[in-house]
Amino acid sequence: MRIAVTGSIATDHLMTFPGRITDQLLADRLDHVSLSFLVDSLEVRDGGVAANIAYGLAALGRRPLLVGAVGADFDRYGRRLADQGVDISAVHISPTRHTARFLCTTDQAGNQIASFYAGAMSEAAAIDLAAVVRDHTGLDLVHVGADEPAAMLRHTRACRALGLRFIADPSQQLARLDGEQIRELVAGADHLFTNEYERGLLIAKSGWTRADVLRQVGTWVTTLGEKGSRIERAGDPVLDVPAVAGATVTDPTGVGDAFRAGYLASFTKGEHAVACAQAGSALAALALASVGTQTYTASPALLSDLLTTSYETAGRPATGLLPEDARP
Repeated sequence: MRIAVTGSIATDHLMTFPGRITDQLLADRLDHVSLSFLVDSLEVRDGGVAANIAYGLAALGRRPLLVGAVGADFDRYGRRLADQGVDISAVHISPTRHTARFLCTTDQAGNQIASFYAGAMSEAAAIDLAAVVRDHTGLDLVHVGADEPAAMLRHTRACRALGLRFIADPSQQLARLDGEQIRELVAGADHLFTNEYERGLLIAKSGWTRADVLRQVGTWVTTLGEKGSRIERAGDPVLDVPAVAGATVTDPTGVGDAFRAGYLASFTKGEHAVACAQAGSALAALALASVGTQTYTASPALLSDLLTTSYETAGRPATGLLPEDARP
């Protein structure tokens, strides 16, 4: 099974301020703020949810097709992904805009001031997924991740028209989408991915109950941070899959994307949902121990060893029962 991964492709510019941002704010001057921070460090990292997931899939021996919009400045980034094993032939390159940028300053107390420049991502809605599928034979599954909302909706409609299985993963764009848009993105999805906060937001904004959502999707996977993940299907027991115990915490950025990559790598091999979630947690643990979203090292053999140590040897099965007919 081959997967196309759609969504954002961006560059992160991360800076640290040695003081406290709040100390620079004057209560009687908040109507006119003009601040400049001399920062101690700058890290420039490749990111974006679609690229992060594609990176993880490629590290595990898959050859995902990356679908998104970038600027002409994507050349170095694109070459690195291609060398990793990501197919970037369907990436749209804007002739006028830069690749999306995330700029964030973090102080000693964890306060942040951030800006996001969509740049070329605003052209993602021009991508014709039906044409992409025609040009790339063998695609069986499409991951619809956070992107320009119009692009997310267009990709979902294309999947339905083509009869392609798709994964709904609106993540941070849930805040921008209205209820009608959320319902359209989710209805009929083979899988729905959310974290715990996004789960509540999706229910609140869609107007659906948990039971309504489960009637709309095949499998609902909710990531629970250090508690692992939850797998839900209509009519089946809820399955709680523990995270890898004792994982080193260095940088949580992009850990959710790594989980999705590990899960989908196993899913495309036909593994059952619990094994997919365990693979997701194992890859997430590797990402958590590294600084950056595409800097961790992974391989099928390394993942297999970590799975054996964390689940088989440790005897940490999921809670609940997985019916025989609950395989993907």
